[in-house]
Amino acid sequence: QVQLVESGGGLVQAGGSLRLSCAASASIFRFNPMGWYRQAPGKQREMVATITGGGSTNYADSVKGRFTISRDNAKNMVYLQMNSLKPEETAVYYCRALVSGVWGQGTQVTVSS
Repeated sequence: QVQLVESGGGLVQAGGSLRLSCAASASIFRFNPMGWYRQAPGKQREMVATITGGGSTNYADSVKGRFTISRDNAKNMVYLQMNSLKPEETAVYYCRALVSGVWGQGTQVTVSS
């Protein structure tokens, strides 16, 4: 069954913006903490941002002030607004349900210089 599906990735120029979306199955969303992670070629997967069911957020230092994670509990959706993107942020971005550990399939973000 489909549990987490990311969308919104694409190609953007440096300094541009993208908004990623993650549609979650109700069974794994349910006010549980959710997160966005990314994995660049040849690098380990890293946490980008997390959000609790109540909306408390946490960000990697490298994205603070530029990225915003949010959620819509009524729609079982998590979002990642990314501004001022940098070429080194080219990666596959993944949504994750933090309690169950379920991962989405990922969405590619490519930032050109």
